[in-house]
Amino acid sequence: MTDTSDFDALTALLQRRHSCRAFRPDPVPDVQIRQLVETAGRAPSWCNSQPWQVIITKGAETESLRSKLIAKATSTEAGAPDLPFPSGYSGRHQDRRRTCGWQLYDAVGVQKGDRAGSMAQALQNFHLFGAPHTAILTSGTELGPYGAMDCGGFIVAFCLAAEALGLGCVPQAAVAGMSPLLHDHFAIPDDRMVLCALSFGYEDRDHPANAFRTDRAPLDEILDLRG
Repeated sequence: MTDTSDFDALTALLQRRHSCRAFRPDPVPDVQIRQLVETAGRAPSWCNSQPWQVIITKGAETESLRSKLIAKATSTEAGAPDLPFPSGYSGRHQDRRRTCGWQLYDAVGVQKGDRAGSMAQALQNFHLFGAPHTAILTSGTELGPYGAMDCGGFIVAFCLAAEALGLGCVPQAAVAGMSPLLHDHFAIPDDRMVLCALSFGYEDRDHPANAFRTDRAPLDEILDLRG
């Protein structure tokens, strides 16, 4: 009989994991941060290129970045991502995006038409949802989309490792929209492109933003099994 215990453990982690949108301020020990990155670095990559690098903030460095992000987000200056954002969402992609957004708004009490409330919630992205740490993920520019694709595996592994350690985590594309600020603040060279942030820490389980869960598409929308 096949031992499915590893499969069951992985499935349980995937089912428990969610995007944490409110954190406690308590810092994560350095040893666990190193565990997170080392484990995520086991992700597969094209020709074993391992394109990912992460800058992880803590303490005063997190607060400095948080302040700069909020100042930028509330200014009239436009941001610019290194990796272009999607040109649009349509069909099922748009439906899922809208559903997720309204689930969040409903959880935190933002009503339809409440522009001030929706703006305040959007700014939480740049507040890093109160997380004590964020990881700025970069890939080599010359690797293009394939480097970015490989880093998707790193993101998944990082999130699952965080869940296994009892931590909350949220990948953030919004922060990558502030790419020029990030390049300047961290002295990230031009041959690295910023892909996203991964904010993490201990989840505030009492916060309403963490009270909902998104669903997943049924198998027949994903799988085309032939043969």
